Amino acid sequence: MRLVRRHPLPAAVLLCALAVLAARPADGGDVGGDAGGHVPGHGSASGLGTEVVRLYEEAEAATRTYEQGRREAEKQRAQAQRLEKLLDRERRRTDALNEDLGRIARSQYRSGGGLPLTAHMLLADNPEEVMRGQRALWKADLALDNAIEKSVRAEKRLARDERKAAAAWKRLDQRNQQLAAVKSGIEQKLEAARWKLQGQADASVAAGACRGAVRLDQPETRYDNPWVAPVEAYELSASYGSGGARWANRHTGQDFAVPIGTPVRAVGAGRVVKVSCHGAFGIEVVVEHAGGYYTQYAHLAAAAVDQGERVRTGQWIGQSGTSGNSTGPHLHFEVRVTPEMGSAVDPVPWLARRNVSLR
Repeated sequence: MRLVRRHPLPAAVLLCALAVLAARPADGGDVGGDAGGHVPGHGSASGLGTEVVRLYEEAEAATRTYEQGRREAEKQRAQAQRLEKLLDRERRRTDALNEDLGRIARSQYRSGGGLPLTAHMLLADNPEEVMRGQRALWKADLALDNAIEKSVRAEKRLARDERKAAAAWKRLDQRNQQLAAVKSGIEQKLEAARWKLQGQADASVAAGACRGAVRLDQPETRYDNPWVAPVEAYELSASYGSGGARWANRHTGQDFAVPIGTPVRAVGAGRVVKVSCHGAFGIEVVVEHAGGYYTQYAHLAAAAVDQGERVRTGQWIGQSGTSGNSTGPHLHFEVRVTPEMGSAVDPVPWLARRNVSLR
């Protein structure tokens, strides 16, 4: 039973399994210890394993396309928003020009324009004043003509930019539809890949035998602390000491709710002392650390290490799953004083004393 207690997962849960990248099947055969023999006829370099690898590679390529498209869509959105701001300014300028035209027209109407210049001079007491007034009218006419021309240009520019902004928003809408299709494709491919991987794990557990380690193409990562959490992004679920019908006594570890295929990390440097693929824990890995402590990683969908192998802090040692006695995808993590169950201590304060705070 996995009762979720906290929720610090990042929003992009969809893409977390992609960190696995391409799982390269190993050349190794049987795993030692209590793992049993190799599953006959199901080598890690063929069949279902190859299909899972192909699906992960396709999902990775689709994610790159999605991220590139998302960045382009954001640029288009910013451009469309800039055009809208420009349009607002142009609309305000056009309104101001129209007001100016109205004032000029009203001024000419009040000035009594329309009588011939000769009639004005004959009726006026001071012809010079008439000439000065006429010159003012000419200037007013010129201003009116200029204002009309400027207004016409502004209207054309406004119409052009409105068409440009509408086209930008249309392109953005089309891009968003394309991104939605890409995202849907990623979700479908990942879901298929995860459950194919889990099906392979269930077959191993049913046969009581492990396949060779599935080597993961892990990016180079440096850690400031010699200890890390067993998974990078997670929700804490069932805790150490909690009760439930699925456990004979009390829960002996800390559960991390993560999707199938999530990379599982060695919390510290050490040596793999056990890789097992049967029983209640399903596929599990146990690592011995300096100081006499052991860490267990259970319910995996795949192991990425072999027994006897040395591992470094943060190295991917498997992929999370829901094998064995499990009701849903999660990592069961234990800290023990011996390699075997029954010697577990609470892993949360144990990690805290090593400057690893689980949130």
